[in-house]
Amino acid sequence: MRMIDRLREYVEDETPTGAVDALNAFADRLLSRYGELGGTARRVPAPTGDHVVADFPGRGPRAAEAPLLFLAHHDTVWPIGQLQDAMPWREQDGVIHGPGVFDMKGGLVVLETALEQVAGLDHRPVRVVVVADEEVGSPSARELVTAESAGVVAAFGLEPPHPNGDLKTSRRGSSRVRIEVTGREAHAALDPGTGVSAIDELLDQLIAVRALVSEYDDVLCNVGTITGGGRTNVVPGNASADLGFRFVDPETERAVLDAVKGLQPVRRDAVLEVSVMSNRPAWQPSEAADLLLAKVAEAGRSVGHEVGGAAASGAADTNLTGWLGVPTLDGLGPRGKGAHAVHEQVIAASLAERAALVAAIITTL
Repeated sequence: MRMIDRLREYVEDETPTGAVDALNAFADRLLSRYGELGGTARRVPAPTGDHVVADFPGRGPRAAEAPLLFLAHHDTVWPIGQLQDAMPWREQDGVIHGPGVFDMKGGLVVLETALEQVAGLDHRPVRVVVVADEEVGSPSARELVTAESAGVVAAFGLEPPHPNGDLKTSRRGSSRVRIEVTGREAHAALDPGTGVSAIDELLDQLIAVRALVSEYDDVLCNVGTITGGGRTNVVPGNASADLGFRFVDPETERAVLDAVKGLQPVRRDAVLEVSVMSNRPAWQPSEAADLLLAKVAEAGRSVGHEVGGAAASGAADTNLTGWLGVPTLDGLGPRGKGAHAVHEQVIAASLAERAALVAAIITTL
């Protein structure tokens, strides 16, 4: 099957984060596919959807060497129906459009094709981990990724590359934090003084967070959702916000998160609860990543591709392997643009280019 045809199948099988049945059905598809490719695959149950782990044996004199680890995910940010309503599959002028085509079902197809290409060639073993809740920080997969990275020689992510095709050599740390406020409801006109507005309290807390973040040059903070209240004539008794933080180093990460977790209510009788929903530690630049990039660049030249690398702002499961000290690179998915945007797309020709690069990595590292 052509790479583009398989990619279309995968994109049209919509798998939003949290859609357990859809994700598990896609996991079934991956289990079958990895079996066809000669791997031993298993599912790892999780409440957010099952993860998939597959081991492919090495061949020839390198069969007993430490494996390479490839990290991927099969969830997307798009709800079921996005394909029909707003982002139909479309091929035009060498560009493929569709929900999840870039982030990151294109990467799944790249890896499968590379595994086909190395069949019959000598190479070290390959281990694959495909996560079901990566788009919300992989909260159920952290222990799995940690366990499966033990003993590997290097880890590679199949996330999208930089716009020019460069790989990602480090990533900011990423944490999702929820601030929940409990106030006290009351009639907003007849008895406002007995009420405690959870929304007003939340707003003051968000202002405090902004002031805190402004003390650091390299911290990013995005208030992603706000909920609360119900009627304009009722003092709201509950409110909450989900925030996304990005950090360049673990020291700043600890300082900011400790300060946020230590927030205190401004209003008497307001109750404040701060929880960290997911955390990916900062993966900082390292000599190990530089050395790995040099080897990958050499592999790239063997198939006619120039490979560069640079730091990335976004987070992924490679944050964890890089933080753990495993030599790590990310961005082996196809070139394109529009991750998490309605113009999401990949350059069709880059699918084969990336598959050739991944195959060269498997056979030469």
